[in-house]
Amino acid sequence: MEKDLKEYRKSYEKGALLEVDLPENPLELFQSWFHLADESDSVEEANAMNISTVGKDMMPVSRIVLLKSYDKDGFVFFTNYHSQKGKALLENPYCCLSFFWPALEKQVIIHGKATKISNKESEEYFHSRPRGSQLGANASEQSSSIASREFLENKLKDLEQRYHNIEVPKPDNWGGYNVKPLKIEFWQGRSSRLHDRILYSSTSENKWKIERLAP
Repeated sequence: MEKDLKEYRKSYEKGALLEVDLPENPLELFQSWFHLADESDSVEEANAMNISTVGKDMMPVSRIVLLKSYDKDGFVFFTNYHSQKGKALLENPYCCLSFFWPALEKQVIIHGKATKISNKESEEYFHSRPRGSQLGANASEQSSSIASREFLENKLKDLEQRYHNIEVPKPDNWGGYNVKPLKIEFWQGRSSRLHDRILYSSTSENKWKIERLAP
């Protein structure tokens, strides 16, 4: 018999997020939480994050990408600029990133604005990737309709022959985005569904307003 989802229950007991422990800058707290997730044996990919975009059709779309770096200027990921997310970000650069580490009972939600990083930075990262990933980026016109899996695999084989023993070029339409945060919410699961929610809102360069939200 199929389980009744209404009967699923979990009590969150693993942590607390109190004002006395909050740094002035949310990046410090993110870094602390990210290191906990990255060092946890129960979290497989600490840098896996959901990105939600809304293009001119006003239809929100969410998918998982991988965070590749972060600092005071923002959060960086890479993709095909002609992909569905790339087209949406061209039409509307505002997006939402979210991390969920269930083993830690923690979430981070980031509202921000995405801009392309420099081609030089994208080139450097592209050539640091495994060769198979470089070839795959050239083989895939991401988000476009294709005839079959075989079509994709044959294209990859052709590229393997073409670039045998020579450097694989970065596609012109492939590169990174930096998402500069405007708001960052930290969510810590607590018992009785009275979760801790702390919101940082940017007021100026490196200045943040901090407030607690009702769960």
